[in-house]
Amino acid sequence: MSTADNATGQLEKATILNLETGDTISVLINPGEYSMQRGNSFSQTTIPGLSAPILQFVAGEMQTLDMELFIDTYVDHAAGDDAREVAGQVISLMDIDPDTHAPPRLEFAWGSLTFTCVLASAASTYVMFRGDGVPVRIRVTVTFNEYRNLELEAKAIKRQTSDYTSEHVVRDGDTVWSLATKFYDDPRKWRAIAIENRIDDPGAPLNVGRALRLPSLPYRDPSTDRILT
Repeated sequence: MSTADNATGQLEKATILNLETGDTISVLINPGEYSMQRGNSFSQTTIPGLSAPILQFVAGEMQTLDMELFIDTYVDHAAGDDAREVAGQVISLMDIDPDTHAPPRLEFAWGSLTFTCVLASAASTYVMFRGDGVPVRIRVTVTFNEYRNLELEAKAIKRQTSDYTSEHVVRDGDTVWSLATKFYDDPRKWRAIAIENRIDDPGAPLNVGRALRLPSLPYRDPSTDRILT
């Protein structure tokens, strides 16, 4: 089927929401063609005498969404005569926001599919023109990368870091501040110790002989899900 047939018959509307500004761009997609990918990274350690290397999980890889967007101002007159204007709005989602110093976070939505992401790449193909050469139909091949940060990851997967929490038996003169200095090299990182052990005053002397848990960083506050680094 030709692009013209697709654009007038089987395409469906989707939206791209800029989560930083609240602006929405409407686009057309082919509901029968898009792909999503995700994977994991593993490292291999070769040990002499073994028949195969030891495999160790390193980290998950970002999920990606690949598809073609269709900009059609020949059919959709509300979009304007020059399809480059709408295509430019999509491509500009890769521009750096002066406030966040990064491209904006986005939410792509079509039907039951909702994907929080950033626009990683976009390539435009011009497929139909007016008599004066102005393009009225453009295919934009895009890749969206899943947006995740440390806080979202901690909320999605309730876990601590892979370094196990250690234990310290309080000695004379120990305070939460001094323990943060000793174990984290920074007295400002006392909050993880205080929260883990339910201590209100980080400067108060601790009871000698008390066993304290010293969590690894980054640390997730179990009551608020806040991440402490």
